Amino acid sequence: MLSLILDNHSLARLIAFLVAISLVGGWEILAPRRALTVSKALRWANNWLISAMNSVLLSAIFPVLGVGLAFIAAEKDWGLFNNLDLSPVVGIPLFVVLFDLAIYWQHRIFHMIPWLWRLHRMHHADPDFDVSSGIRFHPLSIILSMLIKMSVIVLIGPPPVAVLLAEIILNVTAMFNHGNIFLPPRFDAVLRLFLVTPDMHRVHHSVKPEECNSNFGFNFPWWDRLFGSYRPQPGDGHIDMEIGIRGFQNIRTQMLDKLILHPWLKQEIKGRSRGQTP
Repeated sequence: MLSLILDNHSLARLIAFLVAISLVGGWEILAPRRALTVSKALRWANNWLISAMNSVLLSAIFPVLGVGLAFIAAEKDWGLFNNLDLSPVVGIPLFVVLFDLAIYWQHRIFHMIPWLWRLHRMHHADPDFDVSSGIRFHPLSIILSMLIKMSVIVLIGPPPVAVLLAEIILNVTAMFNHGNIFLPPRFDAVLRLFLVTPDMHRVHHSVKPEECNSNFGFNFPWWDRLFGSYRPQPGDGHIDMEIGIRGFQNIRTQMLDKLILHPWLKQEIKGRSRGQTP
């Protein structure tokens, strides 16, 4: 069974993605956390288009992606794990944790360096926060992110199944923690001890720079607490908080052409000398 899944790893990832986005999308309809400010149909259409473009682009640029590279690394003894001969019982969960730590720091660095922030900013310029926000990334950001992930795989040398598991977890949790879904506060408080919840990640999408520059985690919430970037709640509360990037909140900036050109666009802020520049 495992061999069959690895041989069809792209299909396995696609199935997990479709199941996650269907479940979270349905949950948003049944129990939304916030009222949306922009047409859901318009946002979803453009967010899905940019995601589809990214998938085609990655397939065209890279002859192999994560799982394929892990097989090559194993054949050539690249990476730490391949030279330590770790048991899969140790290597698989250890890589999942290390991979998530790498994604945390990648995300945080994308906020720290101005030219990387301009690439990543498109993700934050979504004026609403729902499951489609989790697939909305600029193509150049996606390419750079893939290069970083592939570097991590080559350096660590994990089992291919560990890479597949880490990728599926990242995709599924990105759908979940971007969901516009309601969780009872007590349940959320317990769950966020082990997993980044929508209320925890929503803080990261605030227009306020001090809130935007917090809660960088995608899967596990431990890194934000460990490295001092954890913020439990938004100052204005989840219902009244403003989401997005000031200067990119009109409908025109949410169209596909503007999303592609986003890193080179200027913020149009009325009555302000400068905008949000995390």
